[in-house]
Amino acid sequence: MYGPVLRGTKVTLRPPDDSDAARFVEWFGDMDVTRYLLRRFAVGQLQEEGFLKRIGESATDVFWMLEADGRPIGATGIHQIDWLHAHGTTGIVIGVKAEWGKGRASEAMRLRTDYAFRQLNLHKLTSGTFVENEASRRALLKAGYREVGVEREHFFREGRWHDHWICEVHRDEWERMQAR
Repeated sequence: MYGPVLRGTKVTLRPPDDSDAARFVEWFGDMDVTRYLLRRFAVGQLQEEGFLKRIGESATDVFWMLEADGRPIGATGIHQIDWLHAHGTTGIVIGVKAEWGKGRASEAMRLRTDYAFRQLNLHKLTSGTFVENEASRRALLKAGYREVGVEREHFFREGRWHDHWICEVHRDEWERMQAR
């Protein structure tokens, strides 16, 4: 399913529209953008249109496009939602490299987390990234996530093994953080 419009001061999260599939084709053709993503190959327009259709119909995903200054710069979502046990896995990509390092991901994570806990009534969110992706780790920690471990040699990329940094945020801890 697509998430509702969520507005912050640096980004707006919004449902995808028909023009967004082409953006993913452009973004995922850039090896810098896909450096820390599990998909490390270019995609075609029809693939992305199919993905957006499937995720829009999904009962276990909530998906948004990220906009900054009125233009799409990336996407985020809550995936693999287990409604019985009230948890899901989160992810984000900033596809426009000129927007990296501006706090956009941190704010998007905060908006997404607020929606997950206050609207979806989830109890816990998990996420992760390559250990060497320090920018993503900082953004997750800033958004209230806490490290829970490292899976050693979990991903094979560019001729070598990479460790996977895992984190989570619980609703009660996040609510305490928001009260401060």
